[in-house]
Amino acid sequence: MEISANLVKELREKTGAGMMECKKALSEAGGDLQKATTLLREKGIAKAASKSSRVTKEGAIVSYIHPGDKLGVLLELNCETDFVARTDEFRELAKNLALQIAAANPQVVKREDLDEKLLENERAIYRTQALNEGKPEQFVDKIVTGRLEKYYQEVCLLDQPYIRDQDKNISDLIKETIAKLGENLVIRRFQRFSLGE
Repeated sequence: MEISANLVKELREKTGAGMMECKKALSEAGGDLQKATTLLREKGIAKAASKSSRVTKEGAIVSYIHPGDKLGVLLELNCETDFVARTDEFRELAKNLALQIAAANPQVVKREDLDEKLLENERAIYRTQALNEGKPEQFVDKIVTGRLEKYYQEVCLLDQPYIRDQDKNISDLIKETIAKLGENLVIRRFQRFSLGE
């Protein structure tokens, strides 16, 4: 099947993938733009997973001050090289992450950063709630697991739905950017400041 240059260009603009990767994905998808986009995303996520063990010692510390000067965020985003840290894609990701932190007020970067005692307390609360609601004992564990997942989405930055696209979470956003930039990216830490807190 002949793939037009305009179709390759459109897919490239949509995904940020290379020209040859776009052409190959379109060929595999039989010219279907949607299928090709999905193929590229799947490959990008796989590529991002393979880069996750690489050392990230470069990057940037980014600040965001909300209009009115009553809310601010400091964020350290790391990458492998200073070259990538100066790219527009890296800067845009850092800015969007700072906006996410300002808007959604996460407590930690990832699940592993949560205190185990806090999690045990949350589990006990959810279990008691489910039993008080009259839920059958055999379903209580599943209910607790579901409510714990919702809790993670509230307090863990990587699990939060992205404020600009609720169909993906922050972890997906980072994986997509890793696939575009070809380097591992890590949110090292952040601090959110709110006047009077």
